Order: sequence, then structure tokens, then C-alpha cells
Amino acid sequence: MRISTRAAIAALSALTALTLYGVCGAAAFAAAADAPKPLQPTPAAASTIAGQAMVLGAARAGSRIVSVGDQGIVMLSDDQGKTFRQARSVPVSSTLTAVSFADAKHGWAVGHWGAILATADGGETWQIQRLATAQDRPLFAVQFFDAEHGVAVGLWSLILTTDDGGKTWAEQKVAPPAGSTKADANLLGLFADAKGRVYASAERGLVLRSDDRGHSWEYLATGYKGSFWSGIALPDGTLVVGGQRGTVYRSADDGKTWAPAALDSKNSVTGFAAAGSELLLVGLEGLRALSKDDGQHFSVTLRPDRESLTAALPGAPGAWLLWSRRGFIADVPR
Repeated sequence: MRISTRAAIAALSALTALTLYGVCGAAAFAAAADAPKPLQPTPAAASTIAGQAMVLGAARAGSRIVSVGDQGIVMLSDDQGKTFRQARSVPVSSTLTAVSFADAKHGWAVGHWGAILATADGGETWQIQRLATAQDRPLFAVQFFDAEHGVAVGLWSLILTTDDGGKTWAEQKVAPPAGSTKADANLLGLFADAKGRVYASAERGLVLRSDDRGHSWEYLATGYKGSFWSGIALPDGTLVVGGQRGTVYRSADDGKTWAPAALDSKNSVTGFAAAGSELLLVGLEGLRALSKDDGQHFSVTLRPDRESLTAALPGAPGAWLLWSRRGFIADVPR
């Protein structure tokens, strides 16, 4: 079995081995394969300290903010992050890695054991649409275009699409990248542009693009060899991806060519958020960096506590909403 590297996003669920997700994932996969029967999911437990659980993904559901993370914990805020409360019902207690909403009511979360959960009430209650407990082949990212069409990606080039709101999910095959004999790169992030195209950030410096909502993909050559953990498409079409050791690349021509951005940090990048003319990136060891020129240059600040940041969203005017391995931590004035 191949041992691969996977840090941040889902790997932050094992902070004692941020860059060794592949080892942990492989062990879990093997253990599950040897088990006499599939594991049975247990619901996420209600907890008075749920707000301190690690968060790996966050999204807006209309005016509501929804975050997901460790132990299947889903947190909701209806006051722009001033207060959070735990979702009423989540049917799994495994790690959730990402969340996407098509509108204020309909959303999907993905995570370990290949879980795909759906909500039709803005995140209050969730139902299982897919669970593959016979193998821990986690999903790392999900993107919905509307209430019917979505895509999820994960370990070893796992790609799933739905055209019926998640009633059925179909696995899509992708060709091996140049120089490889099989398609087994871990797909770590998803982001869509204003034209409806979706991009996957991946290990080995790969970025993939789909023009048909995830059914077929092409590789975009970036020139980088490390892992890209996340990315974002800006309103003008500029693409920005980031990952290991503070590496950030950008493209202003739909991914045909890529160039490194100026980021004076070796802290790995875990997420992006954009508001107006500003682009924020966050990362490990308290990394926050702001760009006002579409990701060409970033001004870097570090949190004094060096708390690793895992996700970000635009907040109220003049503020960002930030999450970490200790949950929601701050709205930082812009």
C-alpha cells in the first residue's frame, strides 16, 4: 500500500502528525479492510464545549454561518459569528473536513469514511447520503453549484458527482497525470469560478479543472512539485492556490500559466477568503496574510499565540471570521 503525505485540512485532525496523514490513513484503511463487518456510525454527541472542537471547513448558508470539524461537530451562527450553537442532529461522529451550501437551506458536508451528509434546514439536522466504512478513504472537499449538482473529492483521486441533489453519487475516473501510470494523487481542495468551472487543488503541485461540474477533468501544469491544500477563484477570474511551506501560485489566464506569489512565510497555507478588493490567506502557526492586488503580493502577520488557522470567511464590514484547531477564535478587523 502506498504511503502518501497529507497535511492540513483533514490532516489537522491529527495535529501530532500534521504531515503524516498518509500513514494514519493507510493504517485506518488496513484495519477497516480486516474488520469482520463494516463499522457502524454513531451520532455526534452534544457537548457544552463543542465550540472548542477543531474546525476544518466553514461556509455561509444565506445569512447563517456553518462550520464542521472534529467528531462530527457542526456549529451554527445566526449573528455573524458573535455566538455559535451546536447543530441539533448529526448522524456521524467521525471528522468532517468540508462543507458547501447551494442556498440558505440545502447543504452538504463530507469527511472521513467517505461520508457525505446533507441538510435541508440550513444545517440544523443532517442525513447520511453516503458512507463507506469498509475502507477509510476520506473525502477532503465538496462543492455544490446548485441544489442538484455537486462534486466531492478525496484520497487517491476519489471523485464523486451528483446530479440529483445527492440521492445518487457516481464515481468519476480521471486519467493519470503526465509522467504517472495511475491517477492516485490526493485531491485536497475544491473551488469554483464565476463561469461555473470547478478546480481541485492537489498534491504533486497539481491543479485540476472541470468544465462540466466534475464529470471530466484536465490537469493544469503549475511547475510546482509540493502539495496545494486549498485555492480560490477571485471575481476577475484570477486563480490562487496555496499549500506546503508557504507556497502560493496564481494564474490570470484560466490556469494556462502559473507564477509564484510573493509571500514572506514558510508556514503552510490552509485556506483563503476574499472580500471586495482584499484576499486573505490563513495557515499554520498563526499565519494571516492579506493581498490587495489579486494575490500577487501578501503582507504577513502572525498571531501572537501561533494558533494554527484552518478556515476563514469574510465577516461584517471590516472583519474576517477565523477558525482553528480550537474552534472559532476571532473576527479580525481588516
